[in-house]
Amino acid sequence: MDRRQTQGFVIAQEQLRSLTLRYIFSFGLLIAVWVLTAFVAAADEKITKSHGISAFGDLKYGPEFQFFEYVNPEAPKGGEFSTWAFGTFDSMTPYILKGTAASLSSVFFESLMSGSADEPDSMYGLLAESIEYPENRGWAVFNLRPEARFSDGSPVTSEDVVFSFNVLMEKGRPSFKVTFADFENVEALNPLRVKFTFREGANTRELPIAAAGLPVFSKAYYADRDFAESTLDPPVGSGEYVLDRVRPGESVSYVRRDDYWGKDLPINRGRSNFERITIEYYSDYTAAFEGFKGGAYNFREEYLSKLWATSYNFPSLDKGWTIKKTLPDGNPSGTQGFWLNMRRDKFRDVRVREALGLMFNFEWSNKALFYDLYTRTDSFWENSDLQATGIPGEDELALLEPLREHLPDSVFAEPAWLPDVSKPKQLDRKAVRKAGKLLDAAGWKVVDGMRKNDKGETLRVEFLNDSPSFERISNPFIENLKRLGVDAYLSNVDSAQANERQKNYDYDIVVQRFVMSLTPGLELRGIFGSDVVDTPGANNLSGLANPAIDALIGTIEKAGTRQELNTAVRALDRSLRAMHIWIPQWYKAAHNVAYLDIYEHPKKLPPFAMGEVDFWWYNAEKAEKLKALGAF
Repeated sequence: MDRRQTQGFVIAQEQLRSLTLRYIFSFGLLIAVWVLTAFVAAADEKITKSHGISAFGDLKYGPEFQFFEYVNPEAPKGGEFSTWAFGTFDSMTPYILKGTAASLSSVFFESLMSGSADEPDSMYGLLAESIEYPENRGWAVFNLRPEARFSDGSPVTSEDVVFSFNVLMEKGRPSFKVTFADFENVEALNPLRVKFTFREGANTRELPIAAAGLPVFSKAYYADRDFAESTLDPPVGSGEYVLDRVRPGESVSYVRRDDYWGKDLPINRGRSNFERITIEYYSDYTAAFEGFKGGAYNFREEYLSKLWATSYNFPSLDKGWTIKKTLPDGNPSGTQGFWLNMRRDKFRDVRVREALGLMFNFEWSNKALFYDLYTRTDSFWENSDLQATGIPGEDELALLEPLREHLPDSVFAEPAWLPDVSKPKQLDRKAVRKAGKLLDAAGWKVVDGMRKNDKGETLRVEFLNDSPSFERISNPFIENLKRLGVDAYLSNVDSAQANERQKNYDYDIVVQRFVMSLTPGLELRGIFGSDVVDTPGANNLSGLANPAIDALIGTIEKAGTRQELNTAVRALDRSLRAMHIWIPQWYKAAHNVAYLDIYEHPKKLPPFAMGEVDFWWYNAEKAEKLKALGAF
């Protein structure tokens, strides 16, 4: 496999602040005057009531919009969409730490509002028909749709919203506590109005948006069930799909509800077009490809360059039954790489981390393994305007200078770090010499052919791997490290063991990809923030705990304009790259896909989603013709 997909679910964050006034006239005239003044100020406060909200105030779609521009509002409903997933699963609950959730198991649930695929930071009413908030966004009130129903027929109420927030704080994945850290209170004002109040002094630009993304669960359903326990029982949710059938660890299928309450909403027109969605599980990428060729499933995004370059020549393609194409991807290309666990003493010296990174020869890998299909990743915001370049300008320096004591000198004096370009042969001796000097300086000297410190300990590095297909990429890297005197080795484990070890940070190096937002904010705390460095199940894979990074994340959260946000993100990107917390791999700003010619999509796809499950559709006429030909 050439590109790892993150299967975690990152949810928007919420924080609220109460502005309630209490009239206590018995406290005397002074208190009465204060209350009256506060009341008048509150009356004069500008309150926005809207069908949607964005980080910086601009919405593409007005209150009377009928559907998103990128969908086909007349797309037919029906048919089955089938694809594959890697590994296994033992749960239908994606919001807890226990167990491994099935792919797309979040499909049961809906949030108060939902985003569009052609805007980077906007949300529109789903369970909530509108949102109200003041200019400072210190609180937000959501007005629920009276017609919203769970799959058991019960109404979605504000009490369900309050329960959802509380249960995620108490029993959800640990990252929710970071996400909701600035939420002061969530209260039901009446059955259809719920208020989120954010902590005074919090950076409230995106907190109402975070509240809007809260997944809503049925309070009644969990009255006699433990939310924290993984289960394969179909949960009650308000979403358009319910569980159809499940074979534990092998496949899962979801079917569309006939009684779905929101099918006529403008936000849903032209979407969720498939009658059934099925995911087949495989423990090996090559085996999954063979399953696709054999008709076990009908849609595949290809992550293995060797297969894409050499193996898409099977009969179904030759006969025109299967389509192979490349579709554009306008998202930042993500942070795919080898993540080094700095919780381990041996990785705490930046010179060690930089030296190890020099031994990954991308140029050779791209030529010998990837058929020159990829480009080296340089940045945590690769393929976007948020990527830092050159020497920091005055705007970035204004943010970085107060943090100088916690950052490498190179952040200020040198252009944003870029990985060295190696010769296109597996072992570049120039890279070996440079890495050797770094290890020597860090106290890891060559003794009897191995790198040892002054305690006589050998520099051992374990690569945790759960994909046989990735061995061809890791093993040459490991061989190069051995030539450097590092005792590097590959530990092959199954996906369940890999997930468990990663949750508990029991690794030296893991491979992971995070797709970064074009409007980043609170989620950065979970990936780079010190608050979660010891929290099991968080996304801070590198174990980074740095005051400067925390400060820059805070600056990003409180950015008042897009320009301020971009400057702060570039400063963060520059700083992270200088710390060598991860060894960047590669990217391609496109999706390589193949599918049976029974699916169709809009001619012009939106920039931020391919949308195969969201707004593609099934062509029944084509399907009948292909069935008659024996295609499936």
